Amino acid sequence: MAGRREAPLMRGGGASGQPLSRGSRIAAAVAVGVTLGCVCAFIYPDGFISRSPDSAIHWPRRVDSVACETPKEVANIKSQLASLERKNAEFRKQIDELSMKLQMAGHGKHQALYSAGPFGTVKALRTNPTVMPDESINPRLAKILQQVAVKKELIVAVANSNVKETLEMWFTNIKRVGISNYLVVALDDNVEDFCKSKEVPVYRRDPDEGIDSIGKTGGNHAVSALKFRILREFLQLGYSVLLSDIDIMFFQNPFDHLYRDSDIESMSDGHDNMTAYGFNDVFDEPSMGWARYAHTMRIWVYNSGFFFIRPTIPSIELLDRVARRLSREPKSWDQAVFNEELFFPSHPGYEGLHASKRTMDIYLFMNSKVLFKTVRKDAQLRKLKPVIVHLNYHPDKEQRMKAVIEFYVNGKQNALEHFPDGSE
Repeated sequence: MAGRREAPLMRGGGASGQPLSRGSRIAAAVAVGVTLGCVCAFIYPDGFISRSPDSAIHWPRRVDSVACETPKEVANIKSQLASLERKNAEFRKQIDELSMKLQMAGHGKHQALYSAGPFGTVKALRTNPTVMPDESINPRLAKILQQVAVKKELIVAVANSNVKETLEMWFTNIKRVGISNYLVVALDDNVEDFCKSKEVPVYRRDPDEGIDSIGKTGGNHAVSALKFRILREFLQLGYSVLLSDIDIMFFQNPFDHLYRDSDIESMSDGHDNMTAYGFNDVFDEPSMGWARYAHTMRIWVYNSGFFFIRPTIPSIELLDRVARRLSREPKSWDQAVFNEELFFPSHPGYEGLHASKRTMDIYLFMNSKVLFKTVRKDAQLRKLKPVIVHLNYHPDKEQRMKAVIEFYVNGKQNALEHFPDGSE
């Protein structure tokens, strides 16, 4: 009887013809099954038995679930993209602002950062960026300013023992108005002790021969000139200063009436709108015939005894310029130098200061010429309550200061009447 013959599928791949092992046969069967399944899946993608459309409800497929989740994922991605675009726009804005600050600080390249807008909409930058505070300049002063200043702003006065009585009138009025952010820079030990005894914030500078010698014995103009050197540290520490002479009476909080849009806001020595804010003054020279009239621009000077100065590069440059000139020209008047540096334009051999400036309202920040020549004689203007009155036009300061207090604080309507318009 002949032996059983193996099918080719069960034979080995080699030439020997030996039968496959049990494991090999199982593997071959699995391979054949997988191959047949793939063929059937390709030919009958919906299966051998077709289902009605409704059956999809009862036999959900994974692909349907994925299709339902995709719109949600797309919406989420779109939301994230919109958020990133907004953040990117904010970052671009910050980059533009920082670039402008860098340019204004003098370290940027001279190139246009912005394109001009439509006609009538373009405005130049008026408010320069502030400097980065550096407390290492004067740690002791920095600690004092942290305690005294409000919103990085304070009133500062410079005084020595020669003006103690006037100084007391000055800080008494400040206290009466309720102003807390003020500081006296004492130029000698006597003033420092006096302020401490009256519970007045005071700062005594570290010894400096150049300042101390003037501070102890100097007159009004000499002491006034020192402030440009002293104020520099305040600005370097990042504080805005409202510099005040001590022949000033306060009736309102001046910080409620500042614009803060310029490097310098100063009261004017002008006595009306023209002289304070500027006017076209026509110069007549008949010998020129047809061209006899020359137009000039005039404005009365800023008062260097009361101005608000922000901690900007142009502001610090102004202080440096004035202090340098006063040290070279000891007979110069600090107010004249202050205005020349502020207003003189660049010209051959001279580079002018690029500082923005604003003139204060002459009826709120009032000089004594406005008060005694105009306001006290006008029934309507007498009703106005000024922020300050500066007794800068009259040498009999203390008598007039007391009368001004009687008029505006105590309501004594005839307190100003016996004084002449000017000085006698």
